[in-house]
Amino acid sequence: MRWMWIDRFVEFERGKRARSIKNVSLAEEHLHDHFPGFPVMPNTLILEGLAQTGGILLGEVYDFEHVVVLAKVPKMTFHSWATPGDTLTYEAVLTDVRSEGGMVEVKATVGDRLVADGEIVFAHANESAVGGVKVDQRSFVFSMRLLGVLDVGKAGDGTNAAG
Repeated sequence: MRWMWIDRFVEFERGKRARSIKNVSLAEEHLHDHFPGFPVMPNTLILEGLAQTGGILLGEVYDFEHVVVLAKVPKMTFHSWATPGDTLTYEAVLTDVRSEGGMVEVKATVGDRLVADGEIVFAHANESAVGGVKVDQRSFVFSMRLLGVLDVGKAGDGTNAAG
């Protein structure tokens, strides 16, 4: 099973920035225990949503030829929380791109309220780093088209929603 912590992209500017959303729902099992009586989206899953947004942004720069892995989180501050019914907006700005990886500045908001911000560093892993297994990064990211997560500005029938 692949865990996706973003529902769809709402903005994607190749090599520069991306914005995605995650609708927080009480239908998600993890919210029943975190915390009883006051369900909130765990910070680790908010971080994962930010990392998925930034990782796809970086991976797309090289047409998904590299395995993009989270290398470190040098800075992350959680300012607030997200509860069921909230829509988290994840923003990632590519600040450094190199052959060995890259870095993004990220921000998560609910409406105008800042939930988290920080930096995430990614590395390009070679096959030996992933146990000698040939990983087709393009297939991983685009399998099942991520349920349409990359269809920015498309209506449900695939036509351009803007016009």
